[in-house]
Amino acid sequence: MELYDPSVIRAIRNKYGFQFSRSLGQNFLTDKGVIDGIVDGAEIGSEDLVIEIGPGIGVLTCAAAEKAGRVVAIEIDRRLIRILADTLAGYDNIRIINENVVKMDLSSLISEEAGVKYKHVKIIGNLPYYITTTILMKLLESHLPVESITVMMQKEVAERIKEPPGSRAYGALSVAVQYYCEVSVVEEVPREVFLPAPKVDSTVLRLDMRPEPPVSLLDEAMFFRCVRAGFGQRRKTLLNSLTGAGFSKDAIRECLEKAGIDPRQRAETLSLQDFAAVANGFVTGDNG
Repeated sequence: MELYDPSVIRAIRNKYGFQFSRSLGQNFLTDKGVIDGIVDGAEIGSEDLVIEIGPGIGVLTCAAAEKAGRVVAIEIDRRLIRILADTLAGYDNIRIINENVVKMDLSSLISEEAGVKYKHVKIIGNLPYYITTTILMKLLESHLPVESITVMMQKEVAERIKEPPGSRAYGALSVAVQYYCEVSVVEEVPREVFLPAPKVDSTVLRLDMRPEPPVSLLDEAMFFRCVRAGFGQRRKTLLNSLTGAGFSKDAIRECLEKAGIDPRQRAETLSLQDFAAVANGFVTGDNG
């Protein structure tokens, strides 16, 4: 059964009386080339445990299960669980979980599923547009023992993630993802290959987890405190925006001067190395 075929999707909808949920951002893929591109881009193999976020009716799940040792598919919509049990019935290496991935203890799940049998853990998925950032930050901040995250998202969000300093799209999300991962584009996906078609195009990114951070930090929490403050009021100068982190302007001036950064700059001009210098300056200066 070719689950990506629009006629098959419609038949499944009719059989189960299923209606797409706009609030859950449900848009199902109808292009085999895109599906294969995600699996190939993630470099899934027989020694891999794959965690899939948002399997829908199982289109990507099937393709991943053909190559992976095991696939654990996490679906928030319980209406789809019965459908998945049907569409994935021919596979013995798939587990379906009806949960909200944002609220799950993914570390325990991975430990339970991977054990010593699978050498690599990889995450894939077609992320709902409305909650992409929340899911990504959950995955990254949990410090999961995963090798890579290969996910589809709204093109605009992908642009923000991979942009360098100095661009308008560069922001706190860019800094966070680039701190934890090396970012590469797998493929661009037009809106026409979804059912129903969304109003925007998509991009598949592969995020390879860094074995070590790209910058040396004295306090990671201080680093992200500075990043959030800097971009919290991104139109303001660093001198003004960093006051949102609870520092005095005198302390900010002193710290920026030591880091060789003009207080009149804005956060979008700072690289990861610049933010690290600022954060480390606040730690050593005991100004936090």
